[in-house]
Amino acid sequence: MNSPLRLLALLGLTLLTACAAPKEEAAPTQSTLPGYEGVEDEGFYIEPVEMVHLAGGRERAEVAYNGPDAPGSIVVDTFARKLYYVMEGGQAMRYAIAVGREGLSFRGSGVIGRKSKWPSWQPTANMVRTRPDLYAEYAGGLAGGLDNPLGARAMYLYRGGRDSMFRIHGTIQNASIGHATSAGCIRLFNQDAMDLYERVELGARVKVRSLEESLELEGPYMDDAWGRAVPDTPENVAQREKDLVTIAEEEAAKVEADAIAAEKAAKEAAKADKKRLASCKRQGIGEADCPALPAVDSTTTG
Repeated sequence: MNSPLRLLALLGLTLLTACAAPKEEAAPTQSTLPGYEGVEDEGFYIEPVEMVHLAGGRERAEVAYNGPDAPGSIVVDTFARKLYYVMEGGQAMRYAIAVGREGLSFRGSGVIGRKSKWPSWQPTANMVRTRPDLYAEYAGGLAGGLDNPLGARAMYLYRGGRDSMFRIHGTIQNASIGHATSAGCIRLFNQDAMDLYERVELGARVKVRSLEESLELEGPYMDDAWGRAVPDTPENVAQREKDLVTIAEEEAAKVEADAIAAEKAAKEAAKADKKRLASCKRQGIGEADCPALPAVDSTTTG
């Protein structure tokens, strides 16, 4: 791993079947919910999940389950961006997920054929062939760790005895949970990936719902103003419109503030340049030979 910046660029551009996702810079720690605190695991420290990322029901919860799936199975709903681990007694553990391009490409069912703690990641041969400048260095694989796009845990979906390249895995990119993303398979908070990992057995069935199944069991979903999946209700539609207006106003205010700051900086620069030229003139230095401000500052007599 020769360059952290090179690695960040690698993870940000990974789009194909290796289910990679870009690294997110750690945000300042805030209060969080039980089960989402910072945790030491296998020699790595996983940051706590901030409350803002858990709002709107994105924390894991035991819920009543109305689907036909057997206990011990996993059900992925890419439309509602939820994952269920089905339990006995008509209950399930519900997790919020992010769904990447590769996650959307899989339909139907398979089984968990492999589980791994702090898994390694390897770009596909196609990725190495098409972008050797980014991926050739990692053709032999990237060891597990906080920089690895598969996070703290990964569960690998097999179909017909072969790896389908579909992954359920953790992420440090907590802000992505609840969103559709440009890369990756099925992403959970690292804390949730660790919880699911302990529950699910090898050979467990994994079902990815169709749109029709999602509509029947979850109802219609939509993206809110920030791109997070929420129920498609009149209240949420109205809230999205309000939030979009607020976001637009905030962006306009920022543009205006930036323009004012730029104008102020330009005036200050012009004032400083005028002072520079005046100082040179007092010293008998022509405008063409007048040194830049840093050189003048140490010798200016006023």
